[in-house]
Amino acid sequence: MAPRLRLRLRFDDGAYIGPGKADLLALIAETGSISAAAARMGMSYKRAWSLVEVLNAMFAAPLVASVRGGAHGGGAHLTETGKAVLATYGAMQANADAAAATDIAKLLALRALASRTCGSSS
Repeated sequence: MAPRLRLRLRFDDGAYIGPGKADLLALIAETGSISAAAARMGMSYKRAWSLVEVLNAMFAAPLVASVRGGAHGGGAHLTETGKAVLATYGAMQANADAAAATDIAKLLALRALASRTCGSSS
């Protein structure tokens, strides 16, 4: 697996968004369900719902809207704000990846050099 950056943006009030919350939002958008998104991430529904509540409180408008289950089933979807937050986070991650690509390559070369010198104890 290639090395990668994991971007986490921490706001002044201590709230943050990082890869886990972004993945949860993306899976809610994909599956239409907090429960299904949680299952795909290997987390409990309770934990996922807690993260959704945190995300909804972090911004001026909620990121996820949900409909309770019942005879017709429930569901969840990203609001326009949720879509904008997810897209912006994704763009920030892509920009960070691009900006760090040369430096990551340098670190990989230095690791390879170190493994060759450490492994050659004759």
